[in-house]
Amino acid sequence: MQAEEEARFQEFVRARWNHLVRTAYLLTGDVHHAEDLTQTALAKAYRSWRRVSRSDNPEAYVRRMLVSCNSDRFRKRRVAEALTAAPPERAGPDDAVSRADERGALLTALAGLPPRQRAVVVMRYWEDLSEAEVAEVLGCSTGTVKSQASKGLAKLRTFPGLARVAAGSAPGRAAAGGQGGSR
Repeated sequence: MQAEEEARFQEFVRARWNHLVRTAYLLTGDVHHAEDLTQTALAKAYRSWRRVSRSDNPEAYVRRMLVSCNSDRFRKRRVAEALTAAPPERAGPDDAVSRADERGALLTALAGLPPRQRAVVVMRYWEDLSEAEVAEVLGCSTGTVKSQASKGLAKLRTFPGLARVAAGSAPGRAAAGGQGGSR
């Protein structure tokens, strides 16, 4: 790789590292796996950086690599990971603790989705990509994105930890929505 291309690659990594690791974390549910996954995807991107950098959206290209590398992780190793349903202890009524509980419940629920549904839900609702963008990243049709999103959301709605979180936060949302009338 020429020095100029190397510099552009390094600039890309510096600018997008945190975002890519966050996406990988949502796909894997583990910080260490997320960093490993991001490094693997970036190593593959480095090897083909000329092609990646010439694409319309290099970040989408690397995001697709993240999803593929995550799928490969499941194909290569059939290691079962046991996630707990809830943290072992609960602290007092602290807002930060309740947010951590909500986040933990969401991550546990996401971990229960099949890899394809999880990827669609993460890309569509956390990354806020359109159905067409998700379809492009995953290399499938928009109909597949819609059906996988629907199935994934339906499964998330039945997860007991999320139902408890949603029920616990619903009154606050209703009160906030009912105070000022229309905006």
